[in-house]
Amino acid sequence: MRIKNALISVFHKDGLGPIVDALNAGGTTIYSTGGTQAFIEGRGIPVERVEDLTSYPSILGGRVKTLHPKVFGGILARRDNESDQGQMNEFEIPYFDLVIVDLYPFEATVASGAPEQDIIEKIDIGGISLIRAAAKNFKDCWIISNMEQYKDALAVLNSEEGATLEIRRRYALEAFDESSNYDTAIYHYFAGDRLDLKMSGRQKQGLRYGENPHQEAAYFGNLDDALEQIHGKALSYNNLLDIDATVNLIREFEETTIAIIKHNNACGLATRPSLAEAWDDALAGDPVSAFGGVIAANRVVDKATAEKMNTLFFEVLMAPGYDEDALEVLKSKKNRVLLILKDYEVPAYNVRTVLNGTLVQARDAKSERAADMETVTKVAPSDQQLEDL
Repeated sequence: MRIKNALISVFHKDGLGPIVDALNAGGTTIYSTGGTQAFIEGRGIPVERVEDLTSYPSILGGRVKTLHPKVFGGILARRDNESDQGQMNEFEIPYFDLVIVDLYPFEATVASGAPEQDIIEKIDIGGISLIRAAAKNFKDCWIISNMEQYKDALAVLNSEEGATLEIRRRYALEAFDESSNYDTAIYHYFAGDRLDLKMSGRQKQGLRYGENPHQEAAYFGNLDDALEQIHGKALSYNNLLDIDATVNLIREFEETTIAIIKHNNACGLATRPSLAEAWDDALAGDPVSAFGGVIAANRVVDKATAEKMNTLFFEVLMAPGYDEDALEVLKSKKNRVLLILKDYEVPAYNVRTVLNGTLVQARDAKSERAADMETVTKVAPSDQQLEDL
């Protein structure tokens, strides 16, 4: 595919330089606007201004720049359609073979705590329209919609085959993923705490298999925000289910505590003055079921506790940290998974599929205290028994 004309208008310019250099070397005419135009011209590359193409300036403080038939016609025109060709000639519209556009950083602006007006201004209109248009017409137009694609795109530009139909279709898929995720983020901002289901997972981590070896599985989300794996084999689908159950349990306790989970069921939990004591009493809860389980501690694991733990076969151990001599003990089993548990933001809702639909509920954020208990038996529990409960 020869790229005769390219439209480039991006917010993030990191990594763009080599691409515009390659396009210029290949004889491509580049159309651009505003800051992107200045960036490209700063590299000594001539640029056709979009304003000159449309005979209309950027207006409304930059809210309207590229929303014009001469821009979208050049993107959406079908090269094999005689009627389209006639109108392109009639209205003197150039065909755009390549569109490089990204989106305003809406999610980053929300995360920064910016005032609402700043957030609203980061709702991209022209950019997302250009992305969707170019992706729709992937048969004739190549869309690059994210700076993370620049390295791969440069390799495509420098290859002998160039942007084949298969490559353009792949980039179109990624573009629709980009636009879908962007709109989902905007929806969640406006929805606030409203109980609803609209999900878009950009980060995907493949797992060895699902609940059974014949089931394909993946984790969607940034697992690195919650856990750091420092030893052992790759996490499995079942590991993650037990890890989630164990974390949900251990997070309810501020005192020195150890929890043991097997197949989403608690085998033992104990709060004691020292971590080693907590381990002894947690294991005493059900030492048989604890075999092959998942363990969580809410304190740094010391050597004394590690030596006790090492006498039991278990799949996963997570803690906020480990003493060096404790790690030497725990790493004696090469497949044993050791994780550092981070302080991460827990999703506000639980989601699961049921029958032909999906159940959504607010996460149970209430931890029962002694004051919440009501005695309904003839014999009242002691203060210590209430505390243990």
